[in-house]
Amino acid sequence: MAELKETYACIPSTERGRGILISGDPKSNSILYCNGRSVIIRYLDRPLQVAVYGEHAYQATVARYSPNGEWIASADVSGTVRIWGTHNDFVLKKEFRVLSGRIDDLQWSPDGMRIVACGDGKGKSLVRAFMLVSPFPSSFFLWDSGTNVGEFDGHSKRVLSCAFKPTRPFRIATCGEDFLMNFYEGPPFKFKLSHREHSNFVNCLRFSPDGSKLISVSSDKKGIIYDAKTGDIIGELSSEDGHQGSIYAVSWSPDSKQVLTVSADKSAKIWDISDDAKGKVKKTLASPGSGGVEDMLVGCLWQNDHLVTVSLGGTISIFSASDLEKSPVSFSGHMKNVNSLAVLRSDPKIILSTSYDGLIVKWIQGIGYSGKLDRKVTSQIKCFAIVEGEIVSCAFDNKIWRVSLLGDQCGDANSVDVGTQPKDLSLALNSPEVTLVSFETGVILLRGTEVLSTKNLGFTVTASVISPDGTEAIVGGQDGKLHLYSITGDTLNEEVVLEKHRGAITVIRYSPDVSMFASADVNREAVVWDRASREVKLKNMLYHTARINCLDWSPDNTMVATGSLDTCVIIYDVSKPASHRITIKGAHLGGVYGLAFTDERSIVSSGEDACVR
Repeated sequence: MAELKETYACIPSTERGRGILISGDPKSNSILYCNGRSVIIRYLDRPLQVAVYGEHAYQATVARYSPNGEWIASADVSGTVRIWGTHNDFVLKKEFRVLSGRIDDLQWSPDGMRIVACGDGKGKSLVRAFMLVSPFPSSFFLWDSGTNVGEFDGHSKRVLSCAFKPTRPFRIATCGEDFLMNFYEGPPFKFKLSHREHSNFVNCLRFSPDGSKLISVSSDKKGIIYDAKTGDIIGELSSEDGHQGSIYAVSWSPDSKQVLTVSADKSAKIWDISDDAKGKVKKTLASPGSGGVEDMLVGCLWQNDHLVTVSLGGTISIFSASDLEKSPVSFSGHMKNVNSLAVLRSDPKIILSTSYDGLIVKWIQGIGYSGKLDRKVTSQIKCFAIVEGEIVSCAFDNKIWRVSLLGDQCGDANSVDVGTQPKDLSLALNSPEVTLVSFETGVILLRGTEVLSTKNLGFTVTASVISPDGTEAIVGGQDGKLHLYSITGDTLNEEVVLEKHRGAITVIRYSPDVSMFASADVNREAVVWDRASREVKLKNMLYHTARINCLDWSPDNTMVATGSLDTCVIIYDVSKPASHRITIKGAHLGGVYGLAFTDERSIVSSGEDACVR
């Protein structure tokens, strides 16, 4: 059996020039956000406890807890809303097709019986409110089929935010890209009035928890306050010490006396809202970071004593509302597919992960996020290997980079242009300056950043590895054959060709004691070979249902783990038949791309869902 110990969660998907709407549940102190097709549930006081809902067929956009905290409604770009339980395996209660385009925001009614959703309707309706529970007086809950509870006319462009008044009489407010704030009375809801006080996109609007006020914020740097019952304008946020950029999101304090706003000017502000609806800045919270574009703030949430902000780069910062001088707790991670992983041999508690966008993140077991490694040259990363004090990587620019690693930071970077697109790289671990790089039709041998030799092999190369002492290389081909070469000086001589695979080789790895090696292919098969006799040692490793992307050996040479596009990780004991395997199903939504053992009994994986587990 394999048991999940820790999840290092992905960060929210963000988009330049757009806010994101995160939400939470004050009772369990958790927050919800979306990345790709996943909805992430994170606990503010327990950063390593993460739950992921991955049942959307399309990219998820927004998710919210029901008023009683028992259900979550989440929406996606296809216009679908799914209602699912927060307990026992996220059981799906109901799925509604609400709009014909993406949904940008949704809100529950305070009695949990209705939902309003808004977004882009592709020429059809841009806002819909519908019943969840049949209004029949009966002792049991009847889930409804999504009957409309009103007509929402008055918008001509994408509607970015909607809000449901938390007290009776019920009201719904909406705002969007047509610079309008529309106000509806009901149920059944019908148009009451419209305000065009904003001169740019209206990004977010929220009713105060006590149901007395409503605030809207916009890319015109203004915030306007309305009477929640009538919809009339009663005040605004002062321009004195106000935001210098678009305001993307707003959140009320639990006592309805203050609001938190975030802006493209890289700051968050806390405003005191007086009884006569004037907003005055109480405190400006600077975004922790270097001050680049990725530090623009795009999302916020005021929950209990926590002030949560999200930056364009995905960094989540948590301030304390009762102690604003206290520096925030910040954590981050990956936004895109985590395509490779490495564990430091000197300290296996430290894990480095990389994604295609060139980000290298450092994690510490038991703690989680421990910072990003800033490289002086941020190129994309395709392949990545690590030895003591040095990171070796290759990207799409035909260069192999060697970057020295000084604690948490990267030092000087040296590169060599190999003149062709690298496919795979492997280090001779006992003399790590020796690197084998494979390209479309051959391999290149490097010492440091000097090319020793380039050999054209006459077949299409798909994977390669060099032995730790640098005397042997194994090259896998598109034809599924493994070619073994002996290396003397800078020349490669072919020794033998091994045939067993029925598809292109994807990955080859030596065991730590170099007595065996394992190989895997696109045709879902893995094979363990004995190095001395070159015979198959473990066969029938055919339990994946799609291509194998990665594999790793346990430090004691007894186990091989494989990760596949089929979302599973399978661990085989080399001394037992392949049928005695341990399978981790659904390790990563979208596929597993990185695997590494941290000790004899623990393994870390990464994948398309941008998480590390």
